[in-house]
Amino acid sequence: MSAIVFGKLLAIFVIIGVGWGAGRTRLLGADAAAVIGRATFTIFAPALLFRTMAGIDIAHLPWTTLAAYFVPTLVIQLTMYAFGCRRGRGAGPSIRSLSVSFSNTVQVGIPVVTALFGTAGLAIHIGFVSLQALVLLTTATILAEKDLAQNGQAGVLATAATTARKAIVHPVVLPVLLGLAYNATGLGLPGPVDDVLITLGAAVVPLSLITIGLTLQLNGVAGHVRRAVVLAAGKLLVQPAIVLAVAYWGFGLRGLPLVVAVLCAALPIGANVLLFAQRYEELEAETTAAIVASTTGFLVTGALWLLVLSAITTV
Repeated sequence: MSAIVFGKLLAIFVIIGVGWGAGRTRLLGADAAAVIGRATFTIFAPALLFRTMAGIDIAHLPWTTLAAYFVPTLVIQLTMYAFGCRRGRGAGPSIRSLSVSFSNTVQVGIPVVTALFGTAGLAIHIGFVSLQALVLLTTATILAEKDLAQNGQAGVLATAATTARKAIVHPVVLPVLLGLAYNATGLGLPGPVDDVLITLGAAVVPLSLITIGLTLQLNGVAGHVRRAVVLAAGKLLVQPAIVLAVAYWGFGLRGLPLVVAVLCAALPIGANVLLFAQRYEELEAETTAAIVASTTGFLVTGALWLLVLSAITTV
């Protein structure tokens, strides 16, 4: 486990370091973080999300396992959001709620699960990868747009209409909905279209990591360490503990499905949370610091969770 995770995390930090170096030398210009983040969120990520939703095999997803993961994760997200609303509105509470619930299921999750549990584990994990944006990013978008509309002091109906419009016509939600609609037709994606979507979607991971490096260099971590550690602890320790309890006692999961679900919850904060923060121009430095802290901490906490799981279940 340690060698696998260390190798993957090293690659991630090297790419983040490339972004940091580019920011330090102004190689890409002073506003590179904003431009690349915006391009990733509005061009490349929508292509990846549409293709994922258009090609997902909905009928054969492990729905009990998915529910055992997303039900407690949604509760965590909404609880963190409600707690954050006590300190102010805007998009901040939604961003922080994502930080403690949105996992790095691709850069870290896929290689770790595949190396540890092979194709059987990956088959379960892919369900989490496919639905995470639909469930968590869509929820965060609706909450953020609601709060921003309310800040405009509009009436109830006007607020509801603005929230619905901006939540649907959104770089995350719209491609997900369009992908699901296309999926419902039963048609496969034409070859040339699929090639375009694959090429665009492949840029999401490296550009997201470069953006983290650029943002880290631009804003630093001074003044954000305490909050970053709290958010990282919530993601690495609280979320997997709650998912384990609910999945084990509430849904009766055992064996490999339980292990993969808890390990997914124990993954570090996903880079898409920073893209979400940049979309609303709030908490970018704090989110960057939390991503770095959780990615570093996962080397220790990931191994600890595997030890816990090995003590209560057999794979």
